[in-house]
Amino acid sequence: MNKPVTAARKRTSWKTRIGLGALLAAQFGQAAAAAPEQAELDALRLQLEAQSKKLTEQQQLLEAELRKLEQHKQSLQETRRSIEAMQLQLGMPVDINPVQVSEADESKYRGRGPDSAERVDNVLDAVNLFSEPSIMTPKGTFVFDPYLQYVYNSSDRLSVIGFSVLNAVLIGEINVSQANRTNWILNLGGRYGVTNRFEVEARVPYIYRTDDTLARSITSTSQNELFSADGNGIGDIELAARYQLNAPRDDGAFYIAGLRFKSRTGKDVYEVEYDPLFNLPTELATGSGFYSLQPSLSGVLPSDPVVFFGGLNYTWNIKRDVNEMVGTEFIGEVDPGDSFGLNFGMGLSLNERSSFSVSYEHTWIEKSTFEGIANQGLDVQLGTLQTTFAYRLNKTTNLNLTIGAGLTEDTPDTTMTLRLPMKF
Repeated sequence: MNKPVTAARKRTSWKTRIGLGALLAAQFGQAAAAAPEQAELDALRLQLEAQSKKLTEQQQLLEAELRKLEQHKQSLQETRRSIEAMQLQLGMPVDINPVQVSEADESKYRGRGPDSAERVDNVLDAVNLFSEPSIMTPKGTFVFDPYLQYVYNSSDRLSVIGFSVLNAVLIGEINVSQANRTNWILNLGGRYGVTNRFEVEARVPYIYRTDDTLARSITSTSQNELFSADGNGIGDIELAARYQLNAPRDDGAFYIAGLRFKSRTGKDVYEVEYDPLFNLPTELATGSGFYSLQPSLSGVLPSDPVVFFGGLNYTWNIKRDVNEMVGTEFIGEVDPGDSFGLNFGMGLSLNERSSFSVSYEHTWIEKSTFEGIANQGLDVQLGTLQTTFAYRLNKTTNLNLTIGAGLTEDTPDTTMTLRLPMKF
């Protein structure tokens, strides 16, 4: 009876083993099938991570581009506000959105914030550096414009008393003199804007002069002697008015007409005493001695980033009947001769505080006449090259330094002018 039981157990054991083997084989088959799927999942995960990284980089680039676009937008807005402010200062019509008007205050039309206002003013200051401002003072604004000027001039004079018998032989007396002249001028003046296109100006100079001359007196026969003289006092007071003729749009030029009147409040050469030995003044004059009237026409052409300007003027020096003894001579009617002048140059705003300008001025002065008889001398030609540096101290005050060099014989050798215009 035991043997059959054992055989039955053996059959059951084999069946169990076969079932376990089948189960293990199925599990191994499932694991083998799952291996490729896991590899694909890992690959997809890596791709997703790479794409996510690329998307992050692209998002950062997009944000950077958006920031740049915003900066450009703000720059365009500032430029537009600056143009509107310049148009208002020049008296030009400005196209303004009514919705913006209801939301803006007065600063909207002058540039929002101090920086944009300074940029606009600097462009204008680049032109305002010379004696003839080319941009009108805004309506209701007063500009106090004092300056201190130093002028130095040296000259050699050759006078001949005699006659020539041949080209190289001179019979008579030759007198050579040298003179060094120094002028200090403190000029107090200002401009006031009556309208945005019309301004008036007044100037009162105080002058201190010194002359050192090497000349031969009438008692000397062999050598020159040093003769020194000085003088100081109020000079010739000036009044002027300027009007802007047009208000162009786009890139047009601005044209300004001006009229300047010069008095003869200063002491002139006919009112001072003369040394009889040298026939030179013992006190130097501070005025010209003649009234004059000067009409002018100037133009300004903005061309980013510079401003070109130029002008023409004619000075009518009104003749005068002196009827006085000057030194050893009697002086009757004197006509000092009229003059014609031109100037041109360019101004450049370097940054929000600094600007630079360069200009050239030339003046032709006609011969003087005495009692209707023209002077036998030549016409006088004055040519000056000027360079100006300007620095903005604050919103209302500038500091300007102008250096001029004389390019003709009759022009002062060196001119330096320090100006301090202040707006009120």
